[in-house]
Amino acid sequence: MSRRTRRVVTAAAVVAAAALPVVLRNPYCLNLVIIAGMNAALAMTFVLTLRTGLVNMAIAAFLEIGATATAVLMVKAGWPFWVSLPVGAVAAALVGLIVGLPLLKNSGFTFVMLTAVFAMLVPQVFASLRSIGGFSGLQGIPTPPPVHLGGLELDLGSKSGMYYVMLALVLFSVVGLQALYAGRAGRAWLSIGLNPRLAGSVGVNVFRNRLLAFVVACGIAGMIGGLYGVYLGAVVPTQFTVFKTISIHIAAIVGGIPFPLLGPVVGAAFMTALPELLRWAPSAMPIVLGVLYILAILLLPDGLLSLVWPQQGERALVRWLPRLVGGLRRAAPRGGGEG
Repeated sequence: MSRRTRRVVTAAAVVAAAALPVVLRNPYCLNLVIIAGMNAALAMTFVLTLRTGLVNMAIAAFLEIGATATAVLMVKAGWPFWVSLPVGAVAAALVGLIVGLPLLKNSGFTFVMLTAVFAMLVPQVFASLRSIGGFSGLQGIPTPPPVHLGGLELDLGSKSGMYYVMLALVLFSVVGLQALYAGRAGRAWLSIGLNPRLAGSVGVNVFRNRLLAFVVACGIAGMIGGLYGVYLGAVVPTQFTVFKTISIHIAAIVGGIPFPLLGPVVGAAFMTALPELLRWAPSAMPIVLGVLYILAILLLPDGLLSLVWPQQGERALVRWLPRLVGGLRRAAPRGGGEG
């Protein structure tokens, strides 16, 4: 795909996304789209740190930090939403900087475990603070006032209004990440992900670039967290468990890790829509979802988007199908053993 074609397709996608609430008037469907959009931005943060060779298990923790900071400023201090939201994102980024300084001296399984421990610690800390509601969390987060754009009024108390806020934040994340990926930092991240020792030997500062990626990911997660809390009207610590992070990981993997921006969008849409389609069989839903996710990861390790590029899809199937068939043969009982 040429650069000009890519720009045309991107512009068409943005126009279609902007027109979606006009076509899709069902509040339930708009709610699913809003949730999927926020999950897509979170999945982008997972791919960002993964590009540097790190698996971040604390995405939900920084989501909660941004949500709590935004909610406290709105409920306790009376700050407007449009001021509280960026402050919450900056707070999450600062915590990411403070935590990242010691954590990023480790890598591999150690980093995974340390971030997992941090992810389990954050909800417990917030739950122990009675000043912000304890285990009940912060309730009654006010709805932001309408936004006037020329002659148009955007009601943020409606699903369509919140959809446009979500769309603006996701586009902001996409544009910012694309600029970073296309620049020096993106090239450094890619080299570190391929081989950190080799990257360091040619002058790439591995620690500093990993810290940059981690802080940017934390800031985006905090920004989405601010919107998440306002959209739901409450911030409860039990919402932000490590299982939330795992679901974000799966969304990114199903969409396609080699596609750092579009992959999370496709994966988040798939992860949000599929459980809704299987609600007619609630008892079988976990089994069906688990089987589908395992098959998607095994047969399409480059994600669903690899199907759009046939060569990548064929390489994935050729690489994984023999392994799957061989595993099934080894697991099958051998006949004629006692004859």
